[in-house]
Amino acid sequence: MTQVNAIGLSKADYRGAPSTLCAGCGHDSVASQIIAAAFELSLQPHTVIRMSGIGCSSKSAAYFLGRSHGFNSLHGRMPSVTTGAHLANHTLRPLAVSGDGDTASIGLGQFIHLLRRNVPIVYIVENNGVYGLTKGQFSATADEGQELKHAGVNHLPPIDVCAEAILAGCGFVARSFAGDARQVRELIKAAFNVHGSAVIDVISPCVTFNNHDRSTKSYTYGKTHETPIHDISFIPHYDEVTVDYEPGEVRDVQLHDGPVIRLRKLNRDHDPTDRSAALALLEQARANNEFVTGLIYLNERRPTLAETLGIGSTPIAALPEDRLRPSREAFAAVMAELVDG
Repeated sequence: MTQVNAIGLSKADYRGAPSTLCAGCGHDSVASQIIAAAFELSLQPHTVIRMSGIGCSSKSAAYFLGRSHGFNSLHGRMPSVTTGAHLANHTLRPLAVSGDGDTASIGLGQFIHLLRRNVPIVYIVENNGVYGLTKGQFSATADEGQELKHAGVNHLPPIDVCAEAILAGCGFVARSFAGDARQVRELIKAAFNVHGSAVIDVISPCVTFNNHDRSTKSYTYGKTHETPIHDISFIPHYDEVTVDYEPGEVRDVQLHDGPVIRLRKLNRDHDPTDRSAALALLEQARANNEFVTGLIYLNERRPTLAETLGIGSTPIAALPEDRLRPSREAFAAVMAELVDG
């Protein structure tokens, strides 16, 4: 018998088209965890907008939530299109899948302003350090000194997507590894319950151009050097919270509408609500060539863009024409005031 969730949908109902990415691509693993998270959360597909730009990562948006709305935008322009969609209908939740080129190169400015405005979005960066769709050139997140067969040596320092997100005011910032399916899934579930922007930077190896042992964005490096800063569990508000007797200090961080992110301390004591500590953690990891994963920063105190602009409960897209366009008489009165002034 097919298992269904609380709204009567099976996991198959959250799938999309068959993948055309390279066999073993980390992006397919991320897509499968988006499907699993949506199923476990009992998301109504029609309440989600899948947003993407250009690149291998943006192709993967076709492989999940086939019953949801979707828009594949221009390279680096997905954040502005998403902002417009949010202002038109703020009852829909954008789920964006982007890449390190789409986000950290041509789209970096738009990425920062999206977070600065606090558009409520689940923004997943599938980060592999190369432009996989255009044959493996270095991206802006490539490690300094990284060497690729066809691209030579990268002499420029990398952009840290998580650090940029924190500095831009994003209220939920996490990093994960495509090879750690459970952590990716729990972070996605938590991100969907965040009041505002949520960014998850997922190291997602490119098996074709950047999966050699020396690359910090390879499966080998990730499995060998990944250092989770805590064990993560997402607990919906309707679930009973039970006592956990496993070793390690446990901390519950409640989100705005009731759900809880449960953090179990592993090898270090990190407070995700401390902005300075979050930035220091990223800088320490960079200096030590560490690959830390988990919830890095959380702050839900900021209002969303729709709340800041005072948009009413009825979406703009649902308002009648007479509420959106001034009458000829009203327009004439405005023009008369300008002329008289």
